[in-house]
Amino acid sequence: QLQLVESGGGLVQPGGSLRLSCSASGFGPENYAIGWIRQAPGKEREVVSCISANGESARALDAVKGRFTISRDSAKSTVGLQMTSLRPEDTAVYYCGARRNAAEHKDYCGMGSWEYDYWGQGTQVTVSS
Repeated sequence: QLQLVESGGGLVQPGGSLRLSCSASGFGPENYAIGWIRQAPGKEREVVSCISANGESARALDAVKGRFTISRDSAKSTVGLQMTSLRPEDTAVYYCGARRNAAEHKDYCGMGSWEYDYWGQGTQVTVSS
């Protein structure tokens, strides 16, 4: 079992920055790919960025490329999402998700929300003036 806890959400003005953190605990968090998934009211969940279990591969949604950066600190079992140049359309509840891939796929992370087996409780990000 894996437990995920998000932190760092809040209210920010357009153009501002926030850093989200996902803390993983339980059995072998280093074996899991981690994704940041958001859901805005009335919209489907979408993966904004993900990072592989070995930290060597990362992917991002086109809408956030150049603005959001995902990082992994395996020693602390945390995955961060640095968000800059925030826009009102980034407003959503942000979740971190985890999936344990086969050993031969430790450099893979998925951009589909259905690929994640474990979820945190979510943190609200609101971008508004």
